Amino acid sequence: MKKYAKPLTSGEIAAVRDKHIDYSDIPELDDAFWRDAELVEPDTTEQVTMRIKRSVLDFFKESGKKGYQTRMNRVLETYVQRQRKLESSGGMTPIEPQRGRAS
Repeated sequence: MKKYAKPLTSGEIAAVRDKHIDYSDIPELDDAFWRDAELVEPDTTEQVTMRIKRSVLDFFKESGKKGYQTRMNRVLETYVQRQRKLESSGGMTPIEPQRGRAS
């Protein structure tokens, strides 16, 4: 197998032929692997319309208008993961959503 002096770029990796790839450090996938494997469906995004306070929107746009929705989604996703962890651990009670009209 050919050794490379420096890491390859993605274009260089794509150009490497299969017969030149060293698989020696990758373990075989035996029956036990497949027996215990779980199918994990991708968590896709869905387009929604929601009202957000101007100050919150401005905060996320401050670090660049492009990608602000992705940053907002990451914050919400982190919150959901934390709430689920709290619920499943029997620890602290998750934060209850406020009822009524959003301001």
